[in-house]
Amino acid sequence: MMVEGHGAAGRVARHIRQLIVEGVLEPGARVAEAALAERLGVSRTPVRNALPVLASEGLLEPVGKRGFAVRAFTKEESYAATELRCVLEGYAARKLALRDDRAPVVEQLREAMTDGDAIFTKGFLEREDEDRYAAMNRRFHDLVVNGAGDSLLQDMIQRVYAIPFVAPDVVAFNRIPAEEIFPILMSAQHQHHAMIDAIAAGQADFAESLMRGHSAAARRSLGLEERFNEVPSSGAA
Repeated sequence: MMVEGHGAAGRVARHIRQLIVEGVLEPGARVAEAALAERLGVSRTPVRNALPVLASEGLLEPVGKRGFAVRAFTKEESYAATELRCVLEGYAARKLALRDDRAPVVEQLREAMTDGDAIFTKGFLEREDEDRYAAMNRRFHDLVVNGAGDSLLQDMIQRVYAIPFVAPDVVAFNRIPAEEIFPILMSAQHQHHAMIDAIAAGQADFAESLMRGHSAAARRSLGLEERFNEVPSSGAA
């Protein structure tokens, strides 16, 4: 039985996400709060709170007045959208690097990295680190996107985030063995630091290139390289 309390909705969301990733909850299937609560050994409240989170990630879609169903999607959608996300975020990194008033955003980015670095100091990852890393990763990408100061770009990126497995706070540790996910995410964290340094130095071309190449780590962290290995890379990674 899953223990409820602070962060229960996040833990429930992680378990439901796993059921979707593994195909236990099939595309188009109606998500029933009561059945999920019984399956996960929790009350309906954290399930009810978790479903909108998963909908915001693009994994669920609203049906009826208050219900949700598993969103149907193709492997090509998720794979290509991950590439597109990094192209758009690369442009955001470029715009941020060119801003004369970027220093406060750079400071916030470095603060976010301090939180992220703490996850890796012990040399291995635990299951609860998934939520911590996801939150840090989302904060990093939101700071870059919002720091660009382009509302149209922000809107376009949010639309891409709605494709399943594309938003930066979607991490699925269960897709990859723990000993393999650690170096993947550590590499991504090093990329984060390099991007911040490039933005701080006003190196717009380099910042954009690093962010666009970041798509490879994003795909590997979700097991997309394995899951969709027949889909060729566009070369952005």
